[in-house]
Amino acid sequence: MQSRGEAVARLRGCAVGALSGAIAIAAHGAAGGGMPPGQAAIVALLLACTATGAAVASARITELVLPILIVVVAAGQLVGHATLALTSVHSHGLQLSPAMLGAHAAATVVAAILIRGGERACAAAFAAIARIAVAILTPLRVHTPLWVRTPGTRRARALELLVGAADGTRGPPVLA
Repeated sequence: MQSRGEAVARLRGCAVGALSGAIAIAAHGAAGGGMPPGQAAIVALLLACTATGAAVASARITELVLPILIVVVAAGQLVGHATLALTSVHSHGLQLSPAMLGAHAAATVVAAILIRGGERACAAAFAAIARIAVAILTPLRVHTPLWVRTPGTRRARALELLVGAADGTRGPPVLA
């Protein structure tokens, strides 16, 4: 069973990898990147973003999470932009126009904030699920005394039945 920190790290890696690729394509196109990328560019971008996400998932980040996320997503954007620029049919080189730089920068900050919010929501959900599981799976404590006193009316009825069963004509003759 993995710890909560490992699950959050995997979530962070998946989000960084996926958002790096998606935002690279969106920011590239929004800033006048030209034609949509071809199949070779998409495959290369997918491999680059998968490697970026795997690297982020393996890192144990505990402090300064948001600034580190901004740097990592920016690196993923740089990798994505370079991949698209080198493998696309159109070639504008590795130059970044001010519009493209602004689109990448804005997308990077928004993505880092969303990833951090997702991490916190995931941690809160894990904590809630753990509390619910503990509440459901914990056996109830039932107070059971070792000795139970029999009520007086029941005792009297049992004695009456026992004595009443001796009345009758059955049995050996009585010697007087």
